Amino acid sequence: MNSTPVNTEKRDKTNTETSLATDTPVPCPECDGYPKSTGEETICGDCGLVLSEYRIDHGPEWRSLADNTTNPKRTGAPLTRSRHDRGLSTEIGRSIRLTGRKQRQFARLRRQHNRARISTKRERNQVYAFTEIRRLTGAFSLPEQIRDDACSLFRSAQSEDLLRGRSLEGFAAACVYAACRVADVARTAEEITEIAKATPAEQRAAYTALNRELGLPIGPINPAQYLPRFASELELPSDIERCAREYVSMITAQEIGAGRNPSGVAAACLYTAARDIGFELTQQTAANIADVTPVTLRATYHDLRELTPLSTE
Repeated sequence: MNSTPVNTEKRDKTNTETSLATDTPVPCPECDGYPKSTGEETICGDCGLVLSEYRIDHGPEWRSLADNTTNPKRTGAPLTRSRHDRGLSTEIGRSIRLTGRKQRQFARLRRQHNRARISTKRERNQVYAFTEIRRLTGAFSLPEQIRDDACSLFRSAQSEDLLRGRSLEGFAAACVYAACRVADVARTAEEITEIAKATPAEQRAAYTALNRELGLPIGPINPAQYLPRFASELELPSDIERCAREYVSMITAQEIGAGRNPSGVAAACLYTAARDIGFELTQQTAANIADVTPVTLRATYHDLRELTPLSTE
């Protein structure tokens, strides 16, 4: 009966590497000595046999570059489109451990570094406009996606040479408004103008240029987008908002709101729904929240009453 020979050397080496991986001391297969690790190799201390040369630590290699911190971070801030350099520039921080001559030296380095970060007028305009965009989006508590989209619109306007002869403040406000329109976020141009540094004429001129030259995917504003915010500011119950949403659907189906201010239509629907359930809400209050006149609100209200007459009248 034939028997297959066993490769003793291969078996002993495999057993040794397995035992080293499990931190179990196993004698050397050649001289029964005990192995020891030096650097990236595991060798026998008696005969010098190399038992393993694969010693890689697959765990995290944490290191902190900040002073006096134990936070295991080795990466910087994420890339963002709201900064002219995508957030890749280096910041020279401040340390309380530097005094005297070293502190003055790093102050000069920090000043020269900040000047070198902005090398062209194009980048200087981006820094100013992006700062204004971040201020506007922060004032309205808009999401970061709106902020990044507005900054991308400003870059596109710069590439198309639309800024010539127009103000940076106007384009910053127009980019925020256009980003809101594209993302179906209910913000009126008047609301943005109240906080922006640009005048209404500057914002309108910049927005017209953006819409004409870039072909923004913007359609008519649905008045229903204003209902949750207006209802919250007026402290109206949920059933009024639900009824107002049905009125908006009715107006859209009958095409009554064509050519009218969407915020005024939303305010008129809320006022009509409040009248239906007997909630106390004046036309002036509803018009003020939508930044329209009571005359504008009454025009939509009368059209709604022709479609759904109030039983108590």
